[in-house]
Amino acid sequence: MALQQLEHADSEIQNCIDNCLEAAQACEWCADACAGEGEGMAECIRLCRDAADLTTLHARFMARDSDYHADLAAVCADVCEACAEECAKHDHEHCQVCAEVLPDCVESCREMAAH
Repeated sequence: MALQQLEHADSEIQNCIDNCLEAAQACEWCADACAGEGEGMAECIRLCRDAADLTTLHARFMARDSDYHADLAAVCADVCEACAEECAKHDHEHCQVCAEVLPDCVESCREMAAH
C-alpha cells in the first residue's frame, strides 16, 4: 500500500497509526452500540467517543509528521486506557472487543510519547 511508504513513518510509527485506526473503529462501533443498551452506558459512550476522536487525530498527526504527535500520544494513551477499563466492566460484545483492542493502542501510543 502506498501509505505504508511514508518517508518518515518507520515501523514503530506505522504500527501506532494502525493501532490508533483500529482503536477508533472499535470505539465508534462500541459507542454506537452502547447508545442502544439503555441506562448506565453514558460513561462508556463518552470515553469511546473521546478515544475515537483522539486516536484518529493522533494518527493524522503521525501521518503528517507533526512536531506535536508525541505530546498528543500521551493524552491518547491515557484516554484509551480509561476507555478500556470502562469497556471491560460491561458484558456486551462490542464493549469486550473494544477492551481487547485498546491496550495495543495504549502501548504503542506510550512508546510514541517517549520520543
